[in-house]
Amino acid sequence: MSSQTINQKTPRTVALVTLGCARNETDSEELAGRLAADGWVLVSDPAKAEIAVINTCGFIESAKKDSVDALLEAHSLKGNGVTKAVVAVGCMAERYGNELASALPEADAILGFDDYQDISARLSTIIDGGKIKTHTPKDRRTLLPIAPADRADKKAAAQIDSPSPLGTVLRKRLDNAPIAPLKIASGCDRRCSFCAIPYFRGSFVSRRPTEIIEEAKWLADNGVSEIYLVSENTTSYGKDFGDLKLMEKMLPDLSKIDGIKRIRLSYLQPAEVRPSLLQAIVSVDKVVPYFDLSFQHANGDLLRSMRRFGDGEKFLHLITQIRALNPEAGIRSNFIVGFPGESDAQFMDLIEFLTQAQLDAIGVFGYSDEDKTEGKTLENKVAPELITERVNELSTLVDELITQRAEARIGQKVSVLIEDEAEQEGRAEHQGPDVDGSTFIKSRNKYRVGEYVDAVVSDVLGVDLIAQVL
Repeated sequence: MSSQTINQKTPRTVALVTLGCARNETDSEELAGRLAADGWVLVSDPAKAEIAVINTCGFIESAKKDSVDALLEAHSLKGNGVTKAVVAVGCMAERYGNELASALPEADAILGFDDYQDISARLSTIIDGGKIKTHTPKDRRTLLPIAPADRADKKAAAQIDSPSPLGTVLRKRLDNAPIAPLKIASGCDRRCSFCAIPYFRGSFVSRRPTEIIEEAKWLADNGVSEIYLVSENTTSYGKDFGDLKLMEKMLPDLSKIDGIKRIRLSYLQPAEVRPSLLQAIVSVDKVVPYFDLSFQHANGDLLRSMRRFGDGEKFLHLITQIRALNPEAGIRSNFIVGFPGESDAQFMDLIEFLTQAQLDAIGVFGYSDEDKTEGKTLENKVAPELITERVNELSTLVDELITQRAEARIGQKVSVLIEDEAEQEGRAEHQGPDVDGSTFIKSRNKYRVGEYVDAVVSDVLGVDLIAQVL
């Protein structure tokens, strides 16, 4: 008797708990799609599930801690008479595998990305008391070709109207939010010295445009009006097909989808932002003027130590170009403080850049050594207490700067997508999900989740806006 037949007779329950970035959200919904197709019942509460699957984040120390805490919390449920097993998947599981299993025996299994295709069988084995071989980490950059020429199907796959190999979208929504991430690629070919993502995510591989468009239509049919294009490096989309302008060609087709009202791009590499992409973001219908730029620092010498390109002057020029095209465009970025060798003068370069840049949202992270990175081997480490001091100093400044930027928007017209009915809260076009602040609507009317409301910014609460419906 097949496992599918067993599941049909006695449906098994599973809860997916997602930590980390929007990319992880798409992975969870793909896992949910596979499990639902094989007869599993998905529940939102891990306490009501026979097996809890924790999709972990392995990017920074705080995210790793959150992942471990989630695993331990799920493990504590095993005495409730329902929960039988806890399984770790995601970046932390992929990255550490055996090491994580030894350090965290509370997890019944540590599964890697290669287990996703057979996730139903893996979970069934675990619930039935069987053992799954613990994932052994490997350098995933060696598993797929980097050179575009090595992609035999690149020409056909890059065609907007070429047939999709999937036929159906293998995904199941885990919430009813009007916005959803849409994965356009996996992996990264850059070798930033502070980042281990290429090691455990592998080389950059673009999805076929037809797959992306098909999934966008599916999302629209399932209540989504804003899609958020996610990858480890969105500006590289199409390079493995031999067409670096494939994004510019695909965006108009995405904009034609009924039900989709906003298209947002994430994680743009400043050194790879080309004029044609800038123009597409500000001119293609439904694409919002939102720029998630990965600057990381402003000092040119330090950036080269990070194996990155550019400097504060070049970044300011890019910002000027963006605002010349659309003065109200939203621009956000993250910055690393305390990278090995960062001097007081280099830190001041970063402060000066941020003072001039007038960014809408800024993330500040203290540097920490990451396994499988060049940064871990570098000398001239900045003392931890100095890193903390610089993070605190910069965070205080950032709070002031983003408030000033928000205040400059008073009087602007905004279109707000309502995401919280009770608070009448949502996001304007320049505000990305989760990280860039919100807009609170003031009106005699009450708006439902998913509605778009035109209003005028009347006040600010830090980075958050207050907008009045006229």
